[in-house]
Amino acid sequence: MSNEPVLAIDDLVVEAPGANGRVRLVDGVSFSVHAGRTLGLVGESGSGKSVTCLSVLGLPPRGVRLKSGRILLDGVDLRDKTPAELNALRGRDIGMILQDPMTSLNPLLTIGRQITEMFRYREGVTSRAEREARAIELLRRVRIPAPESRLKSYPHQFSGGMRQRVAIAMNLACNPRLLIADEPTTALDITVRLQILDLLREVQAERGTAIVLVTHDLHLVRGYCDDVAVMYAGRIIEQGPVEEVFARPRHPYTKGLLGAVPRLFSLQHRLTVIPGHPPLPGSIAEGCRFAPRCPRAQADCLSSYPATRSLDAGREVACWHPQEYDVTAHPPLATATT
Repeated sequence: MSNEPVLAIDDLVVEAPGANGRVRLVDGVSFSVHAGRTLGLVGESGSGKSVTCLSVLGLPPRGVRLKSGRILLDGVDLRDKTPAELNALRGRDIGMILQDPMTSLNPLLTIGRQITEMFRYREGVTSRAEREARAIELLRRVRIPAPESRLKSYPHQFSGGMRQRVAIAMNLACNPRLLIADEPTTALDITVRLQILDLLREVQAERGTAIVLVTHDLHLVRGYCDDVAVMYAGRIIEQGPVEEVFARPRHPYTKGLLGAVPRLFSLQHRLTVIPGHPPLPGSIAEGCRFAPRCPRAQADCLSSYPATRSLDAGREVACWHPQEYDVTAHPPLATATT
């Protein structure tokens, strides 16, 4: 594998209009993901995970704009691309799997029509027979039964899990280097959820795809991700290899998230509760954004935001007073395959 990351986000700032001017939804986010590795992007709702991912594709929500920072795909800054160049990259070099496949599948077009369009417009395949043959092979690859007959089916004729498989097939059609999966299994039952993630892992092993997995489920991160980045109020507050971060979190917010996850064989009757709520965009005070909820906040935590510091084992943390919390004494998080 190359030492250069497939995706590298550097000091990304994304703003949206607010009552008193522009407010920052993403504020100085930096992370990277290499070929053949999966980065789990976690945090409470509203922390900026989805906005960050949509910004990579050049598709931020209406009114939202990228103010500064770099988004490097194989070393090339996507912010320098024209809209037409970005459109050519989507699907071909970058794929995105959404939480609800019905938002990415056209209910008026057959599955076959939607998959074969990828080959026609992204790769210039003019032969209808070749496009359909490749679509059938893709459906077979994602384990759709009787793929030859399902080409003529419409999205509503598939179950939720099958629709997600079709969405994955569409994203794999052009062998993208980067695949962003934004809560791809939330609406699925646990059995189908694990099948979908196992499928993504198989494809990654075959093609060396770099994957960014956005999720609230820390069990899935533990079982399927190599690295993890924890977001809070628009910033990355801790990141590093999954095993290191989960075993010895250094930020109190990370510690709180892990403490709120049920563990196997635990005699603990009550889960950890993080008091309070995340700040709304535009209402963020000076200092560490987690300070109002932090059990060990001090005066300097309220005066200025801590710089991100590098630790051992490739880890980073943004905290004035990072402390190592060893969770190995507690029952471990179950992997997603348990």
